[in-house]
Order: sequence, then structure tokens, then C-alpha cells
Amino acid sequence: MAEEILLTQEGYEKLKSELDNLINVKRREIAKRIKAAREYGDINENSEYDDAKNEQAFIEGRIKEIQIMLRNARIVKDDEITGKTVSLGTVVELCELATGERFSYTIVGSAEADPLNFKISNESPIGKAILGRKKGDKVKVKVPSGIMEYEILSIEKSKKE
Repeated sequence: MAEEILLTQEGYEKLKSELDNLINVKRREIAKRIKAAREYGDINENSEYDDAKNEQAFIEGRIKEIQIMLRNARIVKDDEITGKTVSLGTVVELCELATGERFSYTIVGSAEADPLNFKISNESPIGKAILGRKKGDKVKVKVPSGIMEYEILSIEKSKKE
């Protein structure tokens, strides 16, 4: 049995949009590239053909991956997000106790994680440590460089983009 994939509504919609683009746009583009590359002649030594076939394989793999995620998705409902405890769909402000540095993260499902945009997975070390916690709680997180300690400064519902 496949594992349940937790997603916010926004994350679910983004995956559906990506899937639609891959199926209805990218597939056609790749088919045209393959057809054009075949017209160059011998496909055994045709790098354009090889590149197009590799991209086609990647796109087909991504399509299957997204279809599985959507099939096994459980969307976290808005009324499940209270802002009183850390959960998917909340924005959490943390303070690293050793340095006083503050961070603000949106907690999302693993399929939506984007650390460069401060969206961390509920399955990441920090995400796991703070899930279900409340404002004022202190948590210790094991990271590659050792143990970090954070205090949860605030929790609020994520605003829709």
C-alpha cells in the first residue's frame, strides 16, 4: 500500500498544474524534437535524438511520480490548521537559542518542500521536531553539525499566495 502524501491545497493545485503542463505541453514538445532528430538520419550516432529521448524518459518518470503523489494525497483542510500548534500550512517563527538568529518557515508536505523559499517539509529534522508544538516551546534538533536548540516564537496560518 502506498504511503499517504500530506499536501496543502496550494501544493495539490501546483502538482496538478505541473502534471497538466507535462502531459499537454512538454510531451508534445518532446515528440516534435524526436521527430525532427529522426529526420537527421542515423539515430545510432545522433546526439539530438539521444537528448530528446533522455528528456522524454525524465518527463514520463515525473508524470508517473506526480500521478502517484496525487492519487495518495491527503489535503490538509483549512479547519485543521488552527495556528495554535505547528502543523502543515502554518508559518512558524523560530529563534536559534545559541545565536539569537530568527527564522520563519512555512511547514508543508514533503512534495512541496522548497527550502530556498523557506518552505520546509514536515518530515525534515526541524519539521519533525516542531510538529504539534506550541508557541514558547523549546525543541532540540539533531543536524549534521550537532544538536541545535530552537524556541518557537510564533505560529500562524499560512496566507494563500
